[in-house]
Amino acid sequence: METSYLTSIVKQFKYYKALGDRTIAQLNFDQLKIEVVEDTNSVAIIIKHISGNMLSRWTHFLTEDGEKPWRQRDDEFIDHFNSKEELLSAWEAGWTCLFNALESLNSEHLEQLIYIRNQGHTVTEAINRQLAHYAYHVGQMVFLGKLLKGKDWMSLSIPKGKSETYNQEKFHQEKGRRHFTDDL
Repeated sequence: METSYLTSIVKQFKYYKALGDRTIAQLNFDQLKIEVVEDTNSVAIIIKHISGNMLSRWTHFLTEDGEKPWRQRDDEFIDHFNSKEELLSAWEAGWTCLFNALESLNSEHLEQLIYIRNQGHTVTEAINRQLAHYAYHVGQMVFLGKLLKGKDWMSLSIPKGKSETYNQEKFHQEKGRRHFTDDL
């Protein structure tokens, strides 16, 4: 199980990164900065927060507390981005840190205790915690993208009215073990 868990979890993180990538690609810089309602988070702010969280949690993941003393969490909710390129750079830096940490793990690490704000987690628990956190925020990004693009939104999953066609394609394939992200 340990080997399949690590392989699967990397695919899950890549899936959520891809959803974020495809959302960001559909929005221009001004749209990325829109707060739909006052005091809510724009896509840009969500990106800044996710990136800050990733850099804190995954830098020296096995040896240091996941809440680094240098992290300025409150600043993550203030948009300072001056360009889409700057925003994308922050987005990629966070994901690179995460994937580098995950690639360094093996099954022997999974029960090791690590800390986030002095709360002990096994490596498996910490990974699961972060996957849920990032999925939550990427879902917010996707929802905001849909709101901002309206009828021009390009679906990131099975488009409305296409479920039957999608299922027919899947059921015409030979049964076999594969990850749902393999076809993306």
